[in-house]
Amino acid sequence: MTERDSDGTALDLRLFRVIRNMVKVLYENIERDIDSYGLSMETFQIMELLYSKGPHPIQKISDTLSIPSGSITYVVDKLEKKGLVQRLPIPGDRRKSNVTLTEGGKSYFDDIFPRHAQTISDNLSFVTDEEKLQLIDLLKKIGFGIRDR
Repeated sequence: MTERDSDGTALDLRLFRVIRNMVKVLYENIERDIDSYGLSMETFQIMELLYSKGPHPIQKISDTLSIPSGSITYVVDKLEKKGLVQRLPIPGDRRKSNVTLTEGGKSYFDDIFPRHAQTISDNLSFVTDEEKLQLIDLLKKIGFGIRDR
């Protein structure tokens, strides 16, 4: 190690580049997979949230996925026209509604989600389960450290 990087800066920069490049390649592959189903990333994220977590108000979808509420409304409108989601009134609050998958939307996601999950598994198959658990712990440690600074 040279005096210039004796503080670990060079290693930190290398680690950052490796993480950035890995995430870029991983996301490109995942986006290609999502595109193959004829869905945009936002559309897929909304459908996956509803599929996994059940009905949500638009504002909660927006907050959870960090997508502006105007974009969420537009995507939900398009999904509703395709018969994949529906808005159901929230009892006691006439101004709000929950967005939920229709039977057709659930059936569609029942078909594509296992294939999508397999694509993710294929992309992460280069490390063992033990290494994945170590990586999860390390990435959480970095994330929480940054957040709690």
